[in-house]
Amino acid sequence: RSFEILSILFPTHYLSFYPQEEEGNTCKTQKTSWLQDCVLSLSPTNDLMVIAREQKAVFLVPKWKYSDKGKEEMQFAVGWSGSLNVEEGECVTSALCIPLASQKRSSTGRPDWTCIVVGFTSGYVRFYTESGVLLLAQLLNEDPVLQLKCRTYEIPRHPGVTEQNEELSILYPAAIVTIDGFSLFQSLRACRNQVAKAAASGNENIQPPPLAYKKWGLQDIDTIIDHASIGIMTLSPFDQMKTASNIGGFNAAIKNSPPAMSQYITVGSSPFTGFFYALEGSTQPLLSHVALAVASKLTSALFNAASGWLGWKSKHEEEAVQKQKPKVEPATPLAVRFGLPDSRRHGESICLSPCNTLAAVTDDFGRVILLDVARGIAIRMWKGYRDAQTGWIQIVEDLHERVPEKVDFSPFGNTQGPSRVAQFLVIYAPRRGILEVWSTQQGPRVGAFNVGKHCRLLYPGYKIMGLNNVTSQSWQPQTYQICLVDPVSGGVKTVNVPFHLALSDKKSERAKDMHLVKKLGALLKTKSPSLGRYRLTERRKHTVMSFLIEYSKWSNQNTPVFQMVSSRWLMRSVFVSLGSFFFWKCLHGESSTEDMCHTLESAGLSPQLLLSLLLSVWLSKEKDILDKPQSVCCLHTMLSLLSKMKVAIDETWDSQSVSPWWQQMRTACIQSENNGAALLSAHVGHSFSQTVLGADSEALTDSWEALSLDTEYWKLLLKQLEDCLILQTLLHSKANMQTANVSSLQTEPLPRLSVKKLLEGGKGGIADTVAKWIFKQDFSPEILKLANKERDTENPDEPKEEKREIRSGHLAVFNLLCLAYKQFPCSLELDVLRAHCCWEYVVQWNKDPEVTRFFVRSIEHLKHILNAHVQNGIALMMWNTFLVKRFSAATYLMDKVRDEMQAPVLDTEDAWLAVEGPISIVELALEQKHIHYPLVEHHSILCSILYAVMRFSLKTVKPLSLFDSKGKNAFFKDLTSIQLLPSGEMDPNFISVRQQFLLKVVSAAVQAQHSVAKDKDSPEEAPAAPFGKDQDWPLLAVDLAHHLQVSEDVVRRHYVGELYNHGVDHLGEEAILQVQDKEVLASQLLVLTGQRLAYALFHTQTKEGMELLASLPPTLCTWLKAMDPQDLQNTEVPIATTANLVHKVIELLPENHGQYSLALHLIDAVEAIASPSL
Repeated sequence: RSFEILSILFPTHYLSFYPQEEEGNTCKTQKTSWLQDCVLSLSPTNDLMVIAREQKAVFLVPKWKYSDKGKEEMQFAVGWSGSLNVEEGECVTSALCIPLASQKRSSTGRPDWTCIVVGFTSGYVRFYTESGVLLLAQLLNEDPVLQLKCRTYEIPRHPGVTEQNEELSILYPAAIVTIDGFSLFQSLRACRNQVAKAAASGNENIQPPPLAYKKWGLQDIDTIIDHASIGIMTLSPFDQMKTASNIGGFNAAIKNSPPAMSQYITVGSSPFTGFFYALEGSTQPLLSHVALAVASKLTSALFNAASGWLGWKSKHEEEAVQKQKPKVEPATPLAVRFGLPDSRRHGESICLSPCNTLAAVTDDFGRVILLDVARGIAIRMWKGYRDAQTGWIQIVEDLHERVPEKVDFSPFGNTQGPSRVAQFLVIYAPRRGILEVWSTQQGPRVGAFNVGKHCRLLYPGYKIMGLNNVTSQSWQPQTYQICLVDPVSGGVKTVNVPFHLALSDKKSERAKDMHLVKKLGALLKTKSPSLGRYRLTERRKHTVMSFLIEYSKWSNQNTPVFQMVSSRWLMRSVFVSLGSFFFWKCLHGESSTEDMCHTLESAGLSPQLLLSLLLSVWLSKEKDILDKPQSVCCLHTMLSLLSKMKVAIDETWDSQSVSPWWQQMRTACIQSENNGAALLSAHVGHSFSQTVLGADSEALTDSWEALSLDTEYWKLLLKQLEDCLILQTLLHSKANMQTANVSSLQTEPLPRLSVKKLLEGGKGGIADTVAKWIFKQDFSPEILKLANKERDTENPDEPKEEKREIRSGHLAVFNLLCLAYKQFPCSLELDVLRAHCCWEYVVQWNKDPEVTRFFVRSIEHLKHILNAHVQNGIALMMWNTFLVKRFSAATYLMDKVRDEMQAPVLDTEDAWLAVEGPISIVELALEQKHIHYPLVEHHSILCSILYAVMRFSLKTVKPLSLFDSKGKNAFFKDLTSIQLLPSGEMDPNFISVRQQFLLKVVSAAVQAQHSVAKDKDSPEEAPAAPFGKDQDWPLLAVDLAHHLQVSEDVVRRHYVGELYNHGVDHLGEEAILQVQDKEVLASQLLVLTGQRLAYALFHTQTKEGMELLASLPPTLCTWLKAMDPQDLQNTEVPIATTANLVHKVIELLPENHGQYSLALHLIDAVEAIASPSL
């Protein structure tokens, strides 16, 4: 990929980047440092990257591809490349990729498209689309553009904070131009729409709204290299009086309210850092003259920049326009208020923090200086960072990770308060090849990474343009804050910093926890000779015991730290390591179980904690346990020893209450995804609990059974684990029926199951899980039906051969599916499973609409749903969710719900009555309202029209022109609503347009069907139907004619004429039987007969033909000369077939018809032509 980019940006000497080995380190440095010579920008949404050098540019877009290791990963690929310069000699100096928010209701707050803003040495600022089409070109100043920066909307964190407007700031050597974000957003949308219209028509050129901008001429400063636009700020009364006194003396007048000002900071020289303040409302915004570039639909505006600057002009006119530059408005003078006057120091860059309170400045002395923006002072300095690049990371605290203070309680109610925000400064030092993260303002370094010496640190400092306080809350954009681009490895890396690193060790409980966990992890990795006998040294024993005692305290307090640390991290890694450290050899029978339990008990550890450690190692090593069945006996022994410890089983526990000891074990089994190991441990726990319960109930007689709540809970858990294990086995089985064209969506692995996940999945969770597996196997509805009937062994109607054929291909999977049906007779009821399969297929089709077989399979499952209520609801949900904007033919499958059919009652197996979670898809389907069938039929007509236009490429047909205003307004409305549909007599103009459309469809259908037979040697064939077998288009056209108020007989007559026109006379004779007005049809066929005879007589120009023409009656001869044989689609029709057509015409014409005599003359002419002399 780098080779392709280098060949574009360095076309003359890109081969020098791949030198021979003997050329030394100079060429190697040149190979890796090429990115430093380029202008680089990455969109905050990570969907577009721009790399430019001089006049060339490359637009990169992310795509999912397979790496060399076979792993699917996101890679940037070249989406567009070319030259950006319009004027001779101009080069790119700066670039930005700004994502623009969508204005659609369905995607409010999400990015719609990305605009590329490019600054040039000529002073022009140009705006492009992702495909390289020029939208706007603006000359705001004749000096080179130094820097482009953007600010997008952010919700104020605190009341009273000034809300900042969106803007694009452009830095020139002596001026700053700020473009209002709202004006820019509207102009870019208008220009993008203009480009789309121009590409369609080629002649539209409507000027977009002008840009509103402000231009400030910066004074009292020698050199400007970079800038930062802070935004609008309001001084406090004290700062207002201080500023007024500094400017006007002690007699200065002070206004009642502090004025609002826009603050700008520049870096350069004399002063090193300058602070500018522009009063809001002191100058009127300028309105720019926008140069609109309309892209040609044949050639991109970037490849031919002269075509389309101001419409479609001649070449000489365009050259004259380009030579005449737009008028440049003068700048409003703005003097520097104060600065940091270090005459020897020259600033190189400035980076503003996300909260607009701090800024990092780099200089030529290798320093990084931290500025307080509000006070205008330097508060910190880092040394030894020459050529440094800086950026910021802002982290919001997760309230779940905060630990309330143990003693200090807030008297003001909530002890947590709002989420805190931490700022981290990221410094990349290319000379040392290190990336550092510092906590601000005076915090320590919290992280350092060794990276390459030729990377680029990208910190955009903005997000999505076009949001406001409402739309920004509807969806949290997936934007990155900072990233590092490495030209050597070709990777783009992001930096993530946890919030707790901003806290000191005294205030951060998480820092203490992580330190203890790291210490314990290092201890567990260290092996000693006495490890096999579990004899710990005093130092190790103290560390392990302190950790476990602390964990016991957390578990007793049940604080958020316990929920976060233990459940998320400790239970997954440390607990497994500790459990293996203590119990793994005991479970294998290699160490004494009694000695281990005695040692741990003497250390003061609670049996509940030891039980958690034991279960963690047992449930995490399922494969090893299944390979050694004797480990089950060891688990029983270990469980009995732990249960005999003090406070393990409460002495007050009886059979009518739930024991916390056994409930802890059941909870671990419920949450485990290793169902085999969980089922074994549940059997061991159930067996031992029965032993304990039996010892307490010896007084009962043999005629009574000892029952307890724990016993019932154990039985319920065993049934649930057994069901879950069967379901898990089914999900991991493969039928080996996949075809060659397997979609990547079908190769994604299914998640592992647990009893907890099934209980939280709702009533439809089981069916939804099986539906995902069916999608991966791509089973047809017939296989599901056959597997369901397999439960009924007394079914004599099932074909034995079909069973044998299907089962021979995947016998084991088929048996598992039948077993799942038996285990879940209610959850996997056939209509319920079909509904979930239908929905799963359409969801996957929506992810990749190009794979149409997913949608076809979804329709197949929908057709097989027997209950009309469920079928209607699923179809309606599919239409409203996926199909209403794709003009699909799903409405053919919707039918009226019959009143006599009962809505199904959704049952659940007894073991799964406690399910909770989202509502089932079948329940949602039953809640759908009844559809308004005339509206469905109305959409069905439109879908048929769209299908015909697509099938036969009828480009001149506009589908909506076939409907009046009522018909157009009724489209794409809720199918359950009552809409005003067309009724009564239709306007004759609409009927005429509809009739012409149907006749075109019939002509195209006949041509597509019979043109191949005409030209057998031609390699071109009729376009294939998209779904295999094609429609009966003439019959469909007649059906559409009935709904569109067009005469059906006109369509039938046209179909007969087209069949004869293509020389398929035998089919034409069959189609004549359907025509009502045969007299009009005979007149039409008489003309076609005349065309055939005219071709036979005038095309050959033989002597016998001329003699026959002279012998014909003058009336017939004149009539034949008026015929145009060019309208015939097939001229190779035998004369005998034409003779049969003439006889057919005479049969259809009445004797008193005006053309009857002409038909009789045609019989004589045809017979004369058919004679052997001719």
